[in-house]
Amino acid sequence: MEIIQQIMNGISVGSIYALIALGYTMVYGIIKLINFAHGDVFMLGAFIGFYAITIFQMNFFVALIFSMAITAVIGVLIERIAYKRLRNATRIAALITAIGVSLLIEYGFIFIRGAQPEAYPDVFGRQSVSLFGATIDIKALLILSVSVVLMLLLQFIVHKTKTGKAMRAVSHDTEAAKLMGINVDNTISATFAIGSALAGAAGVIFGLYYTKIDPLMGVIPGLKAFVAAVLGGIGIIPGAMVGGLILGLVETFVSAIGLSLWRDAAAFVILIVILIFRPSGIFGKNSREKV
Repeated sequence: MEIIQQIMNGISVGSIYALIALGYTMVYGIIKLINFAHGDVFMLGAFIGFYAITIFQMNFFVALIFSMAITAVIGVLIERIAYKRLRNATRIAALITAIGVSLLIEYGFIFIRGAQPEAYPDVFGRQSVSLFGATIDIKALLILSVSVVLMLLLQFIVHKTKTGKAMRAVSHDTEAAKLMGINVDNTISATFAIGSALAGAAGVIFGLYYTKIDPLMGVIPGLKAFVAAVLGGIGIIPGAMVGGLILGLVETFVSAIGLSLWRDAAAFVILIVILIFRPSGIFGKNSREKV
């Protein structure tokens, strides 16, 4: 039953990538910006959850919600301070700003607390359950459960709430949305808040799963989540979910066959292949666009 264990591990890791990728794809879908600071919001979420559990003695789920709330505020502040005034700027200016914000968060955080890593508290111990003859770590099931709940909640917000309808309208045509009385600024801020909250949740469950966090931990998972968003079709919410899960499964099976050193490279091989053969991603439609 080794394969069932590997599939569960792959889905769990992929769920983390999917939660981060959702932030990338939501922001791109609404203002066409690749927010490279998103991986650092993920890192901040992991540390907020860590301090909430170790210093404020919160239980895991309260710490998860606390981290999501704080990262949502951070996401809005990043948008209002760094990106809002670049709405009409060139793509390259916005892209360079995003990279600058990313570096500012990383090294500002290191300046404040130092670069030493932290060991995440093992709040659930080494519990496991038996499923179809395979032994599944309880953390993998927890990560999968939290991710599924958050993705369903996101689908509800996007399709059933006034904010979600405004997000879809702004994403489709900003000027028409303004004429219809939609507050575009608040809608974009809400998009950053939701995407950043999902990244914060991903940071907390990442720490729980890998047990070690550090101030530069957002770089590689952030890039992989970007690959997942491109794989699914950047700007398309279901695409980010599917892309993240595919990436997690591929990484896990690459490690399982004894090529763990190639695990990180697999994501970027996928990126090269998808850009060559289907640049619009699995769910995307072909369109010509300069970046």
